[in-house]
Amino acid sequence: MFKKHNKKKEEKSLKKKIFIILCFAFIIFFSLFLFLFYGPIDSFKEFWITSAMTTMNHRYLATWLYSDKYINEVLKKNSIIEVDEVSDPNQIRFRRYTSTIYKNEYEKELLTHEKGALYKLINVSGKGYQGFLIAIYDPSRISIATTSQLGVRGESILTVSKRENAIIAMNAGGFYDPDWNSNGALPHGTVISNGKVVSDYDDAKMGGGFIGFTKENKFILGNMSKEEALNIGYRDAIEFGPYLIINGKRSFIKGNGGWGIAPRSAIGQRQDGIVLFLVINGRLSSSIGADMVDLCDIMENYGAYNAANLDGGSSSELIINNEIINTPVAGGKDGLRDMSTFWIVK
Repeated sequence: MFKKHNKKKEEKSLKKKIFIILCFAFIIFFSLFLFLFYGPIDSFKEFWITSAMTTMNHRYLATWLYSDKYINEVLKKNSIIEVDEVSDPNQIRFRRYTSTIYKNEYEKELLTHEKGALYKLINVSGKGYQGFLIAIYDPSRISIATTSQLGVRGESILTVSKRENAIIAMNAGGFYDPDWNSNGALPHGTVISNGKVVSDYDDAKMGGGFIGFTKENKFILGNMSKEEALNIGYRDAIEFGPYLIINGKRSFIKGNGGWGIAPRSAIGQRQDGIVLFLVINGRLSSSIGADMVDLCDIMENYGAYNAANLDGGSSSELIINNEIINTPVAGGKDGLRDMSTFWIVK
């Protein structure tokens, strides 16, 4: 009887200890939560709000915690002012290199490759991010591919890559996503493929301007009408943004640019014609992601004369020879998201 009494007493004591530990854990967690989300560290709050508000299906992470007024104040402090110009195609002059004198380490890394190589894969990293940059030496091999069921449903990048016999594939523009539950069927704005408009849904525009290649394989950025884009001679283009660099001039970025830190994709071209595909991993312990400042820095380092941000987040995906190179965060089959437009290299 005495033993049973002691056992009950011990169990009661153990439950009390566990309860106290859980209470302390909750107090610590709640105090940390209040400190981070409502405390004096503005940089964390700005990171959290801008990262959430630039997603299509996770904005509640900001709106549940902060007022619309405060969110708008943060977004004003973190914004990007693009260069108000159209890319000058005359500044792009294709050339072959014979010199072994390089401007910097990045140019050396870019220009040292096997003779006749179509592309080179380069690992890039910085504070809080890791990703991949691909230098493509023949821009005539780059084009826009779309889902085979435009307006009906999107397709995964792997499906499109295999169908198009692509050597390289990267996500391109965004797509209409009402209630954050679409299937990637409808691209934002105008899509031009092989010199023809293949999609043009005005209600789906997300901002930004044209991003694409002319029939002379020159990469042109510019806010213009569909008619102006066709007159310029785009052969393959999408509408998205923001622009990072135009005519060698970098966009003015306040704070983190207002797009937060996330998986990112970008595209650019050097004055010598070499094209840069960039994909940054994000939402991982090894790579939180990149902001607009990071994208500008990387593109500038590797000599981009014109460069633009592409759809990011769970859309950031890179395929080489039908193998997934980066670490997508979309979930689903193979971790890939159904989308509508893709940059491919044949």
